[in-house]
Amino acid sequence: MSASGILRLGSLRDIAQFKEHIDALRLTIPCDDELVRGPESPLAEPIVREGIKIGNRFAVQPMEGWDGTSDGNPSEHTIRRWQRFGRSGAKLIWGGEAVAVCHEGRANPNQLLAASHTQAGLARLKASLLEEHCQVSGSDDGLLIGLQLTHSGRYSCPNQKGRPEPRILYHHPILDRRLNLTSDYPVLTDAEIEGIIEEFHRAALGASKLGFGFVDIKHCHGYLGHEFLSAHTREGKYGGSFENRTRFLREVVKGIRAAAPGLQIGVRLSAFDTIPYRPDPALSSPGKPGPGIPEEFQDLIPYRWGFGVNQSDPTQPDLAETLLFFALLEELGIHLVNVTAGSPYYCAHIQRPAFYPPSDGYQPPEDPLAGVTRQMEVVQQLKQRFPKLIIVGTAYSYLQDFLPHVAQAVVRAGWVDSIGLGRMVLSYPELFSDVVAGRAFQHKLVCRTFSDCTTAPRNGLPSGCYPLDSYYKKSASAELLKVAKARRS
Repeated sequence: MSASGILRLGSLRDIAQFKEHIDALRLTIPCDDELVRGPESPLAEPIVREGIKIGNRFAVQPMEGWDGTSDGNPSEHTIRRWQRFGRSGAKLIWGGEAVAVCHEGRANPNQLLAASHTQAGLARLKASLLEEHCQVSGSDDGLLIGLQLTHSGRYSCPNQKGRPEPRILYHHPILDRRLNLTSDYPVLTDAEIEGIIEEFHRAALGASKLGFGFVDIKHCHGYLGHEFLSAHTREGKYGGSFENRTRFLREVVKGIRAAAPGLQIGVRLSAFDTIPYRPDPALSSPGKPGPGIPEEFQDLIPYRWGFGVNQSDPTQPDLAETLLFFALLEELGIHLVNVTAGSPYYCAHIQRPAFYPPSDGYQPPEDPLAGVTRQMEVVQQLKQRFPKLIIVGTAYSYLQDFLPHVAQAVVRAGWVDSIGLGRMVLSYPELFSDVVAGRAFQHKLVCRTFSDCTTAPRNGLPSGCYPLDSYYKKSASAELLKVAKARRS
């Protein structure tokens, strides 16, 4: 147990105890007692739909490492991570990681960049993943590799670590304060937005020429695409109405279809959000933040700065516009959808349930299994309403040793098409192939959500699994991470 009384999943010995714990929390998480091995496994079943073939039910989520070069090329660290993605045996590589469409839209000075001078580097990155995948899997049959295209918007920091250069669509009463933005801080003009849309077109054409199977137009986690969806207070053609707030997506898609007609398009979406959270000051102490509590919002009702948020109670989801957005995706012929939630910057427990918070975060205000359940149930609802879409689910890593049993159950029940894993791939990339092949489960490599993969980049260091991956554990960055964490204690 932790100080907050949350039971560590690593203390549970078997499936029976896990199910008892779920029942005690009054949560609904499907879980199979036994795993089916080999080609008969539901997790090994291919997805063939709308001209798309994916060879199994596992997906690698985009995992940015903050370890590219200053000019936006991949480094040897980046290539190693993509090789591990290929080694996983997963047949859907969702974007690999966030690649900025222009320098001003980079989230950090080491983020990958889609540009003419990085084409050779991105080609090498893809080739290294493909080679590793073929060595492990024997074939690239059913392998679909995408590239996630992004503009970081409010969270742009392209030139110097620790010195943000936000590019915002509207003023947010809480997030502006956190970034020290004054009321006269400039918002992006319509003309600047049109220029960014052209950058997406150019970047997608480059991805198509490199042989990527699809591009993801990122609409999640508080970055620019996601902020468009919450731009209720913005004036002009990119704000206000649902039609205006989705104009960015529609114009990006139209241009990509014109420039690269054979390229598939996907969208990773924060399907619901919440008002920003902060550590409870009454329960915080030096080096140990308190549990998360919502920012004061009584004077902000109706809450007009979110997407998938109940405007009367912004601590709760409201899927009304999310359903409209999914209907728009179908109308646009977009068949690949990756569902996530919230943002790591202001509601981490919603976005990525974890037992241990990053050093600048807050203690979980709920059992993280509640966050896992929330995302799973939303995906189930969306899958029922839009059965033709290929939907990837998120938040499974927190399930740890019980992940395969839950993954098999939800796929078998039709809750989701593909199980997306991010953090778990950093520590245990072979989990996918071990589960399906029936090899021994390597419990010592299971991600325990220590959050160092988040704490490190928050301190300007490469992201990786410092506790469990010796490549990072023995690196010079590990020592710097210890120093950074000690400064906060």
